Amino acid sequence: MAKKSKKFQDAAKKVDSTKAYSVEEAVALAKEVDFAKFDATVEVAYRLGIDTRKNDQQIRGAVVLPNGTGKTQRVLVFAKGEKAKEAEAAGADYVGDADMVQKIQGGWFEFDVVVATPDMMGEVGRLGRVLGPKGLMPNPKTGTVTMDVTKAIEEIKAGKVTYRADKAGNIHVPIGKVSFDDAKLMENFRTIHDVILKAKPATAKGQYVKNVSVTTTFGPGVKVDASSL
Repeated sequence: MAKKSKKFQDAAKKVDSTKAYSVEEAVALAKEVDFAKFDATVEVAYRLGIDTRKNDQQIRGAVVLPNGTGKTQRVLVFAKGEKAKEAEAAGADYVGDADMVQKIQGGWFEFDVVVATPDMMGEVGRLGRVLGPKGLMPNPKTGTVTMDVTKAIEEIKAGKVTYRADKAGNIHVPIGKVSFDDAKLMENFRTIHDVILKAKPATAKGQYVKNVSVTTTFGPGVKVDASSL
């Protein structure tokens, strides 16, 4: 196990690991113990009681945070003709088709989100091995495979985040920056929480939300009392 830095150890001493804090206390404490020299990202983490080996218990989707993430997302759109023009008009950072496929195959990754029209997925599919592991592959479930490229781009620029449970049933989602007001972070947090609760699979047994915590880029996790959300 990697040795924790002295700054992390000092920050961790201020957090009671046996306590589940209210969302107000948790957000304030996570910001207080943050020691990064930059405007760190605030993230929430869930441990869910789901079995991701079963197709009907795989949780994945996207939601627009009311207060954004504090990060400007660079959007790449795969589209042709009128849809390409529409994407450019909507504020896409990059628009293309086969030319962009070749560029990415050559090692270019100056983008954060990929959107594609359905007719382009044959081309984009060739990038599965490079985009997939990075979580960048367009998917209808997250609204990134669509003919409505204008809506997709506007939502991403407004603060849309994606969430996906890993093999262990964990989900990590950014909810803003340390510089955000506590109230804005809590509103984003509650938005994510509502979505996660509604995504509960009908076949999931036992306790669904096993653990919720909030943390900053380098800071220690602060356990949250889910009932306070």
